[in-house]
Amino acid sequence: MMLLAAIAAWNFFAFGAVLFIAQLGAHEVGYVMGRRLAKRRSFRSEGVGVLVGGILGLLAFVLALTLSFANERFNDRRGGTLAEANAIGTAWLRAKAIGGERGDQIATLLERYTKERIAFIEAGPGSTILMEINNRTNALQSEIWSHVSVIVREQPNPVTTSLMASINDVFDMTTSERFAFELRLPPQIFWLLLGLTLLGMSEIGFQLGLRGPPLRILSAMLALTWSIAIIVILDLASARIGYLRTSISAYQWTLDGFHGQDLSLPMPK
Repeated sequence: MMLLAAIAAWNFFAFGAVLFIAQLGAHEVGYVMGRRLAKRRSFRSEGVGVLVGGILGLLAFVLALTLSFANERFNDRRGGTLAEANAIGTAWLRAKAIGGERGDQIATLLERYTKERIAFIEAGPGSTILMEINNRTNALQSEIWSHVSVIVREQPNPVTTSLMASINDVFDMTTSERFAFELRLPPQIFWLLLGLTLLGMSEIGFQLGLRGPPLRILSAMLALTWSIAIIVILDLASARIGYLRTSISAYQWTLDGFHGQDLSLPMPK
């Protein structure tokens, strides 16, 4: 598992190539076994097709299950970035509306906080980098909350209460996003998918061995199709490896909105 994970983290195409070759090898093993049994007159092959169909049906079910899981995790991460960016933007506006030294300080800290959230989304799988980002994020949370606490004590009114609520929403969204990025494809499902894929290819080769021609080109096309499907599933399920990464557009738009806001406009005459 660790070796396969390392290959996938290095390059998904390399992982797909390993999976493709493994399927071809399983097909050849099954074909050789099928040819040997076909030479025995006592062997009855009537139920082989039923067994192969059952394995392929189960493989299709597991593929659909893992695809659904991976797609849900991808949508959770993508939706979490939008919710967190919106929460940060709301908190920034309320801090600016309150104004004063502490209100402006909270707004400045929220801008730094947004940049740290962008760094979190773009970070690779290295645990050290993520730990540093999370430590800086926690420090910013503590500093922001200390300013909010002073404002609420000094000005106990609905406006400051709304600021406290919005800051709390920001922190909650950050926790939810970190949790969404930590969720991975369960290894049991991965091994089940991989095992059924190899077993399915070996049984196809076995059935072809009983009948005669190996149909290697068609079998290779089938193995390639399954490899691509599994790569896409793993890419969707993986938060920090692969090519289907979570976009930082929502955070960037929020940062652009910070610099585009002017809350000190004069009253209209």
